[in-house]
Amino acid sequence: MTESFRRSGEYESYDGYGNPQQGAPQHASSPVNPEWPPPPAQPPVQQAMVEPAHAQAPKKRSRGPLALLAAVAIVAAAIGGGTAYAFQELTGNNTVATSSTSTNVVPAGKKGDVATIAAAVSPSVVEISATLSNGSSTGSGVIITSGGEIVTNNHVISGASSIKVTTSNGKTYPAKVVGTDSKKDLALIKLEGASGLKAATLGNSDGVQVGDTVVAIGSPEGLSGTVTSGIVSALNRDVTVSTDENQGQGQDGGDGQWPFSFGGRQFNGDTGSSTTTYKAIQTDASLNPGNSGGALIDAAGDIIGINSAMYSASSQSSSGSSDAGSVGLGFAIPINTVKSDLATLRAGGTDS
Repeated sequence: MTESFRRSGEYESYDGYGNPQQGAPQHASSPVNPEWPPPPAQPPVQQAMVEPAHAQAPKKRSRGPLALLAAVAIVAAAIGGGTAYAFQELTGNNTVATSSTSTNVVPAGKKGDVATIAAAVSPSVVEISATLSNGSSTGSGVIITSGGEIVTNNHVISGASSIKVTTSNGKTYPAKVVGTDSKKDLALIKLEGASGLKAATLGNSDGVQVGDTVVAIGSPEGLSGTVTSGIVSALNRDVTVSTDENQGQGQDGGDGQWPFSFGGRQFNGDTGSSTTTYKAIQTDASLNPGNSGGALIDAAGDIIGINSAMYSASSQSSSGSSDAGSVGLGFAIPINTVKSDLATLRAGGTDS
């Protein structure tokens, strides 16, 4: 039998009569051509060379994932320090708690319950006493970090030579002004030597709707920890207040009035020529002199505003104290305004 290769690289075999046979050539096992020696079998060494190549393929392929895992491990190790640092920052004394990263302040079954809200948030609201050149000023503030950062109104501490803060448990701390923003009527102060304080959870004022239940906590007329409740009466009210530091002298103390303008009318006195206007949440929760800088809280226990202005009929009448007090027209700076201004305040504010 003879063999011939085709152009494709395949070959044909022929029997002893010259007839081609299909299929693979007959070798030593073929009865037709016993005299024709079969081609040598593939030596074991070749198979040993071939099989390891296939056997090694999975190992070679596995190097990719292994290398990737190693790279991931290296990257993780490289950023591990940064991750730990970030975690420390997020859990440290300068952390501001927000409702998106915190557990509910008020249990779901107690949502909207004023007593539960008051118990949960009151430890985060303080009374602020500022010594002025011609008297004193009393207002409120909201603890935003466990290390003693407190947000309040600028008009509560403007012109103060010294500031004293009293927490809900009666402990008193001296405080320093960190930064002020008279255009938003906001200020950030920091207690000296404070730690482990209960920070309030800052909510999302963009989600507030007219008719929502709200609770106000502050220190009207120096009565710290006073709780009132009501609803959101309106949103995006244009409230105008003075940016003149001298306007703060004696406010929320003495006659207890802080002048502001709303709807083209002056309330509680003349705001002067230097003013600023901001969008406010209107509420009928009872607010009185001393509530400035305090908390406006939603049904879940999150802070949605910083109380800043209230109309008191006593400024329009001299008939006596029976005309004094809240008439259900109060205004609060939305907490999202506070959050967006916090970095500026920590850097010293816009007035520094």
